[in-house]
Amino acid sequence: MSDSDFYRRDRPENPELPEDRPRGGGPEDPSRRHRSPWIWIIVVVIIVLVVAIVVPLI
Repeated sequence: MSDSDFYRRDRPENPELPEDRPRGGGPEDPSRRHRSPWIWIIVVVIIVLVVAIVVPLI
């Protein structure tokens, strides 16, 4: 028996299954929106500047 014969046996007429975890296309949840990486870069730069100014004063 060849591979193609093996996989044809006992298969339903419509072998597709519904997705249990559908992907894409749904409405976007605004609370889960990703923030720009620029915000994090600015936050890190501010923290570094504050530390650079405060540490020599101690």
